[in-house]
Amino acid sequence: MARKTPSLTEGKVSTALLRFALPFLAANILQALYGAIDFLIIGRFCSSPQLAAVSVSSQVMVTLLSLIIGVSTGSTVLVGQCIGEQDDKKSAHAVGSSVSLFAIIAVVLTPLMVIFALPILRLMDTPVEAEAYAKQYLVICSCGLPFILGYNVISGFLRGFGNSKTPMIFVAVSSCVNLAADLLLVGVAKMGAAGAALATVFSQLISFLMALGYLLKNKFPFEFHRRHFKPSGKSIGFILKVGIPLAAQEVLVNVSFLLITTMVNGIGVVAAAAVGIVEKILGFVMMPPMAISSAVTTMSAQNIGAKKPERALSALRYGILFALIFGVAITVASFISPESITGLFSKDIEVIRMAATYLKPYSTDCILICIIFTMNGYFNGCGKSFISFAHSMVATFGFRVPLCYFSLRYCVGTLTPMGWCMPLASISSLIICGVYFFWLKKKGIGRETGENLAAR
Repeated sequence: MARKTPSLTEGKVSTALLRFALPFLAANILQALYGAIDFLIIGRFCSSPQLAAVSVSSQVMVTLLSLIIGVSTGSTVLVGQCIGEQDDKKSAHAVGSSVSLFAIIAVVLTPLMVIFALPILRLMDTPVEAEAYAKQYLVICSCGLPFILGYNVISGFLRGFGNSKTPMIFVAVSSCVNLAADLLLVGVAKMGAAGAALATVFSQLISFLMALGYLLKNKFPFEFHRRHFKPSGKSIGFILKVGIPLAAQEVLVNVSFLLITTMVNGIGVVAAAAVGIVEKILGFVMMPPMAISSAVTTMSAQNIGAKKPERALSALRYGILFALIFGVAITVASFISPESITGLFSKDIEVIRMAATYLKPYSTDCILICIIFTMNGYFNGCGKSFISFAHSMVATFGFRVPLCYFSLRYCVGTLTPMGWCMPLASISSLIICGVYFFWLKKKGIGRETGENLAAR
């Protein structure tokens, strides 16, 4: 098959970045809406213990998915850099090594999750009446891990090739399949938590088969044979070097917010509800910057591989500009009419007002996070994901969690001080990102990438 010039290394940077980012955003929105509707169906047709079981087990699966996506990002970066170099041999070995690595992960992780499902649930202090249902749900979902891994590795290849639209279509179809299967197995067949788990696994299987079928039909933009499945230690090392810090970062940040939620729960139901509302609002608001960050990762990787570091820097600059549009908009809206926003999620006046006092200062963090996310995307594309992990841990456990603890302890009855803790923590991240960025620029990152990948 004739090689096509990678679209992300040519043409207008701003247009290419937006065109690549929009499918990421659509996929994120679909996933979020699917998760909300899915949980609504389970809550409508299942008993309270079964609903609790799905809630607890889902947290475990979300954590595993974060790990998988983190590692698959390493594969995307490696493939993207090789594609940018237009070196077919390296690209083929990068793909083959990625498949081998994820196959090993599937073989090891799936039985471990099945065997240790109950101990994990007990470690999470799962309610006794929900324990049996939770184990059932987690075991069934764990059996679908090979499909999750397969889908994510193939989607990682496609994004590394410069194709973000096709994985979005897979997510859309999978979401529709899962919704239909939920209605059939949970609503009609009354299979409860087990039916919800089977619906999830079936939709994952469909997305994997679609991704695999697409790849086999359209083939690779380079020659690929069975011999390329032989693992390359350097390729796998690169994938893990990029992927493991990202995976660890996602897990530990989730843990930090669980700690903060636990602290807030201790001061009352109104505060807990208010914090939950704001986190939900900002979770949706951050989807566009996250999509732009992912696009910057792939675009930077391809252009670093193509020895076009200035174009990668242009992607970073445009990425920050586009992301800030969303960040500034939500900050302004939050200061002008915070209660109108928080009122969309509750009818309780007290909750709405407390959530508003938390949203106003917290919303300023959106501006900082937009810059940080985009810089992380650039660093990841350069293969320097460790710095993303490092500054995130400093901000999270060096500032955010301790500051929230002291604000809740000494500023009783208000969430405003805790809201300011978020941007204060992000300032530390931004400082580290800025210092590291100028160090990379001075070093001339990107010009030596071809040598670094020569043996991969």
